[in-house]
Amino acid sequence: PAPMAQAPAPRIVAQNPPRPAPQQRPVPAPPQTRPELTQPAPGGASVDLGTYVIGPNDILYVELFGHPDYSKTYPVRTDGILTIPHFGDVKADGLTPLQLKKVLTEMFAAEMRDPDVTVTVWDVRSKKYTVTGNVKKSGSYPLIHATTVFEAINDAGGFLDNFANQKDIRIIRGTQTLHFNYRDYVRGKNRDKIINLQNGDTIFVQ
Repeated sequence: PAPMAQAPAPRIVAQNPPRPAPQQRPVPAPPQTRPELTQPAPGGASVDLGTYVIGPNDILYVELFGHPDYSKTYPVRTDGILTIPHFGDVKADGLTPLQLKKVLTEMFAAEMRDPDVTVTVWDVRSKKYTVTGNVKKSGSYPLIHATTVFEAINDAGGFLDNFANQKDIRIIRGTQTLHFNYRDYVRGKNRDKIINLQNGDTIFVQ
């Protein structure tokens, strides 16, 4: 008998290896904004860096650009001294933030080339006044800028009710007691008798 024909060998088709899934590029983090440019001082009002006078217990934010180890909050000691690690002490009490910036720039320049320094007040703790009695929001408030008794009462939410004695607002200043007629002031009377608050004043509304 005739030999049987052999079946052709199966054809092997080379397959390309699967392509790896494209890697997604990491999304860059948003740039970090300098805290002192966005954060108001506690109390809701921005500190004027050219006029605010730094005092003991204030919390300052010092940024030395490009040097994160020194960019942080620093407390002003009760003796008015600000301590920068490695660089030493500097008297901050009595200076504005802009004046302190100049002093710190000179300090850093002793060991760095063209230091870029920013100083801001992070928390006002050296100057406060208190509003108490028949007002909606009694408590202590930072004395960030020049504030009158009239403004302070309004910042405290105004009078709690119609029974508040608006004709005799008392301002206790040490051993002295001052008097302010809120109702007359609203009516345009005695505008020259407005009282500017000082550090430590207490406003009492009966």
